[in-house]
Parts: sequence; C-alpha cells; structure tokens
Amino acid sequence: MHRASGPVAKAEVSTAVTLAGKERLLTDLLRGISRTFYLTLRVLPAELREPVSLAYLLARAADTIADTRLLPPRERLNHLLAFRAQVEGATTAEALQEIGLDLADKQSIPAERALLASLPEAFSMLEALREPDRSLVRSVVVTLTRGMEFDLTTFPAEDSGRVAAIKDASELDRYTYYVAGCVGEFWTAITIAHMAPLRGWDARRMSEKGVRFGKALQLTNVLRDVPRDLRIGRCYLPQSELTTVGLMPEDLLAQSKVCEGGRAGKGWSDTSAGVRARPVLLANMKIALDHYHAAEEYLLAMPVRYVRLRLAVLWPILIGLGTLAELAGNEAWLDAARPSKVTRAWVYRTLALSLPCVFWNGLLRAWIARLRKRVEKSVLQSFVWD
Repeated sequence: MHRASGPVAKAEVSTAVTLAGKERLLTDLLRGISRTFYLTLRVLPAELREPVSLAYLLARAADTIADTRLLPPRERLNHLLAFRAQVEGATTAEALQEIGLDLADKQSIPAERALLASLPEAFSMLEALREPDRSLVRSVVVTLTRGMEFDLTTFPAEDSGRVAAIKDASELDRYTYYVAGCVGEFWTAITIAHMAPLRGWDARRMSEKGVRFGKALQLTNVLRDVPRDLRIGRCYLPQSELTTVGLMPEDLLAQSKVCEGGRAGKGWSDTSAGVRARPVLLANMKIALDHYHAAEEYLLAMPVRYVRLRLAVLWPILIGLGTLAELAGNEAWLDAARPSKVTRAWVYRTLALSLPCVFWNGLLRAWIARLRKRVEKSVLQSFVWD
C-alpha cells in the first residue's frame, strides 16, 4: 500500500461519530471478533455497554497488532508502543491511519482488517466518552498492552523453533494481572461509576476480588492452551516449577509433537513429559480455583435486581470452571489435537439454565460448587492439596 509523499499536518481525531458508525463498531465488528465474549457485552446494562465494548475493541486492536506474525517481533513491538502512545496521549488521525496502512493488509481475518482500518473511528469514540469513563478505558488498555509487550520481549519469534518459559510463579501472577486481572479492576470501577446503588460497595475490597476474577479466567486460558502456546515458542508454566520435576520447556514441546498426528497413545508413558509435568499443571489449577472462589463472592455481592450485570459475571465463571473440569479430566493435556474445552452445545445449555437461576444465590452457589467438585475430584487423584 502506498502513502502520499510530502508533509502531512497532524490533526486530532474528530469526536463526531454517527449512530450508524457506533452500531457498526459496537455490534457488527464486535460480533465478528469476540465470539463468546460478545454475548457478555450484549447482556450488560445499556449504560455500561459502550465504554466496556469500546475498551474491548481497543484491546483487541492492540492484540491484533502484537499477533501480526508476518512482521518480526521488534516491528510489532514498535507498532504496539505507537498504539499505546495514542491511547495515553494526544491522539492524531495521521498516526492511527499509519498503523492501519502498515498492518491491515497483513491480517488474514477480515474482521481484524476492518478493526485496524476503523481505528480513527474507535479513537473518536474514546475522545467522546465522558470522564471518568475515558480515563478508565485508557488505563485498562494501556495495562493490557503491557502484557502484550511482555510476550513480545520474553519469548522467541513464533517460527524460530525455540521455546522459553516464564521464570516463576510471581512472574506468571504479574502477567495474568496485565492481561486480565486489570480488567476486573476496570470492571469494578466503571460499574460503581454507573450503578448508583453499588456506590456503597467497599471499592477496594471488590476491586481486589475483581482482579482475582480476571486472573482466574486468564490462568484457565493459559493452562488450556499449553500445547498450542508451546508450538509458538511460549511456555507459561513457570520454569522454576518445571525444574522441580526435572523438565525444561523443550521437553514439553517434544512431547506435544509426539502427540501430533494421532500418535498420542504412543507418547503417554509413565515417564512422559506430560505425566511428569502434570503436578505443575494441577498446582496452577489449584491457584485458579482459589481465584474462582473470589469470583463467586464478586458475583454474589451484586444485588439480585441487576440481572444483566449478574449474568455478565456469571457466564464467564461457569464457562471457565467448565473448561477447567475438561482440562482436569484430560490425561493427554499436551496433545493439541485433544483440546480441553466445553462444547458449543454445553455453552448454550448453560446460558439457558442461567436465566432462571440468576435470581437465587443458593442455586448459584450449588451450581458453582458442582463445577468446582468436578475439577477437585480429578485433581485430587494425582495431587495432595495444601
């Protein structure tokens, strides 16, 4: 793609976005890039939907920049930092258009091309938000980009054939805050700002639970995606914990490759890396379950009359715990061909059952407890809890 030569005057992004433009970004485009999370965003109360959806769109744009594998990590990092500068400071149409021109044609997914091409409109909506929404959106998106920066500076290039691991549990905890825990913080602050009856909440206490809620979801994703991440050079299981069972991330990658092509049965012996590393997996599942307990308290602290808000919090908890249960029962957890995930039918059934249950804290506690027990039963077969 070619740009016009010669000096171009920097112009701030216009704050005028038509209703049709908002509808395209926050409905059509959002549906194309968010899958399950789109359902959560659509069920939110109307006053929360625009700032939360916009924060998600901007975060997905940053993630798309960081994942543009046709460019080397250093170039992606430069674009990501340029994007972050736009979020933090004075936004200019020229800088946003440059990001779109450089990266949009390198995306294989049409919705992601459209997202990058729509950055000027998205930032116009950001500028048009009222305070404190604008500051909250800026803050959470900046923090999320720090997690993306960590990925680009910690791990080797995806096609290098090499793999590296996170150092230790504290680094993993910090990473899960950057990429998800901060969203719980944002969610709490923006909910209190818009829902007057919630202003009596202990904001600090609920924010801490919101952070743990986000960490629970991200840690679930990290553990579920171990085989896929290994293939692109990333091991989020801490090296310090792998060392205790005599393993390196290269051992996990080799085991994952043994499983490739339907050969999992030949690779899973009592001494295989997957079996030896299972205590590390289970120890981190225990941490995730502890975080889900905080997420449950976060949910039940919401007044029953806020049905939409409760559903938006309930659904990720149920899907996350359901995913952990699938992972706990998957002996071939390093086999990318046997992913640990709930079915689409399970998700739709869960969403339907949640509608009558959302009004009753007792029913929700029982439902969440059943899912927790499924995980704990599988984990206890191989792991002694503290």
